[in-house]
Amino acid sequence: MEKRYCIEENGIRLVFAVSEAEEVFFYHCQCRDFAEEEIRENQRDWYRLVEIQLAGEDCDDHHGSKYTGTLPGRRLVFSDFRDEKNGQGRKICVEQTDPVTKILVTSCLQFTDGVRVLESWTEVENRGQEAVGLTYVSSFCLTGLTKSSSLPWDKAARLRIPSNTWYGEFQWKEYTLPQLGLHKVFHYSTKRVSVSSTGTWNSHEYLPMGYVGCEPSGEGWLFSIVHNGSWHWEVSDCKDELYLQLSGPAEAENHWYKRLNPGETFSSVHAAVAVTVTGFADAVASLTDWRRTMRRPNADNEKLPVIFNDFMNCLGGDPTAEKEYPLIDAAAAIGCEYYTIDAGWYANGSWWSRVGEWEPASGRWPEGIGKVLSYIRQKGMVPGLWLELEVMGIHCPIAAQKPDDWFFMRHGRRVIDHGRYQLDYRNPNVRAFADGVIDRLVREYGAGYIKMDYNINAGIGTQQDADSAGDGLLGHNRAYLAWLDSVFVRYPELIIENCGSGGMRINDALLLRHSIQSSSDQTDYLRYAAIAAAAPAAVTPEQNAVWSYPLQDADAEKTVFNMVNAMTMRIHQSGHLGRLGEENLALIREAVDYYKSYRHLIGHSYPFWPLGMPSYDGQRFAVGFANAECAHLAVWRADDPEDVVRLPLQSLWELPVCRGKKIAGAKVVYPCTLPTGVCYHAENGILEVAQPVRSARLLKIRWEK
Repeated sequence: MEKRYCIEENGIRLVFAVSEAEEVFFYHCQCRDFAEEEIRENQRDWYRLVEIQLAGEDCDDHHGSKYTGTLPGRRLVFSDFRDEKNGQGRKICVEQTDPVTKILVTSCLQFTDGVRVLESWTEVENRGQEAVGLTYVSSFCLTGLTKSSSLPWDKAARLRIPSNTWYGEFQWKEYTLPQLGLHKVFHYSTKRVSVSSTGTWNSHEYLPMGYVGCEPSGEGWLFSIVHNGSWHWEVSDCKDELYLQLSGPAEAENHWYKRLNPGETFSSVHAAVAVTVTGFADAVASLTDWRRTMRRPNADNEKLPVIFNDFMNCLGGDPTAEKEYPLIDAAAAIGCEYYTIDAGWYANGSWWSRVGEWEPASGRWPEGIGKVLSYIRQKGMVPGLWLELEVMGIHCPIAAQKPDDWFFMRHGRRVIDHGRYQLDYRNPNVRAFADGVIDRLVREYGAGYIKMDYNINAGIGTQQDADSAGDGLLGHNRAYLAWLDSVFVRYPELIIENCGSGGMRINDALLLRHSIQSSSDQTDYLRYAAIAAAAPAAVTPEQNAVWSYPLQDADAEKTVFNMVNAMTMRIHQSGHLGRLGEENLALIREAVDYYKSYRHLIGHSYPFWPLGMPSYDGQRFAVGFANAECAHLAVWRADDPEDVVRLPLQSLWELPVCRGKKIAGAKVVYPCTLPTGVCYHAENGILEVAQPVRSARLLKIRWEK
């Protein structure tokens, strides 16, 4: 007779079972009640709570590359079940032991009070007498994703995968499993849909996220792998059921191997899973709540100051005192509150492969950079500077003076990528060097904002003082996060922007610490709309920085398009403001003034997409943000031949904050002078917006009182 453990917390229901043979099964992680008849007796063995593979052990399944049938994963027996409370919420720990190697495997499932998200990770302790070698450890493992549907799993499931690339971030696409080549061909297959990232640019192809939905029931699981290095996830079938597995680095995909000596413990990376019964937007709202609850408390995400940065379609990495002063005046005049001097401030000439000393270039600042930063403060703004503090250029004068243990090493040589060495933050001397740079910029130069950029991918990791290259990378990743935490302890008011050539390292591990994230390096404002509109599924709007850079030859519509791109999230203003005409400057001031009137609502708002998730090659985009007071909706028209777009607002009611509310009307709030037609049809919930080609508008939706 098996024993059941049934948990209900924050609307999520978990069901674990322990068989007579002491095997542990994870039957249920959904918002609805568990129906026992959905799991057949011959399927039960595949509902594993954890998969773990050790070097030298069999993989007991006809699995291909899938992580099923792992050993000792299938050999584990029940040891203990703990139901605890901590400062975050309720925590469930399920302990299992391998009778052969004596390793203790603890599956940790952490609830956060008031949030419908489950945080999951695995701890492995070697209680045996001999070392073991880890090659795969799942962070989250769930089978039976479509068990409530009468349809076969390949007909019932939908998968959303967020592709990501330089200049083209946040591109979520929805697929049926057959569209990805995964069909129900037998009781199980060797095919999987898997996505991995290896290296330090861990979102350069895909975000470490995804969504699996059961189409007939509306149930779904939106997941985020909370890690700033290598990761892997896969969806496939076993015994006529669909499973989802999430992990950090693995040997086959990411060159990771960890030797675990007797008495040592390894903790996997964490995963966060939002569980829904009504669809994608509801899951995004839940994950947004989790991100807001879990991130480092900071004033920046409450105040949302307007930031000017001199790089994009402006100085482009060639700042000088002479160029900065008129820009500083113009930025202050339109209402900017922070002013950041971007790349190039530290080099007299070409700087790409010479970065690393972080001293002001005398040729650019003949009277010292401190004078320019002081002028920024005199104009009522907080000064900021650009850094790339995790690398050192191969031609940096001090690079040859530093020992090899400062850097990533493979095959006895320093790792080089795009003219830079990768610093190894496991080394206390590297962290001390980085601390010194931060201290100088903050204490001597008075910087209150740092744009922390990162423009290389250091690959599989470092072999130095590590069991594998992937092990060295994981150690570095964790050391960097610990260093970042220490900086915020010393300077809690300091704003450090997370940037990686735009969005090449977007992940929740960093965003739980940084208050602001660069969304893209995209230089074409028309293409930026699809990026900005899709971003809130991965980044909370109050953390998502979007460039607005009206060009010198811009007309009114181009200027407005630029501003609307950024107005629902964080404004990163740029462009040669001093060279714009008065009409365009007035439109920028109008946008900034209106933004300041409602920005206090952004951190309490939840995204919705009336036209579905934006596509990079689309011609119409819309993203809204709803809160208890109102909703704002940004609408873009690129080259769509239709003058009028019909926006179904029914997706609003998927959001908990909107349930029970009725729309009183909608109006354009920016710009106030350019032609727009707006008509809301209460009988069918359709909002019609008429606007010119290549234009953007910001609307406000009012609730009935």
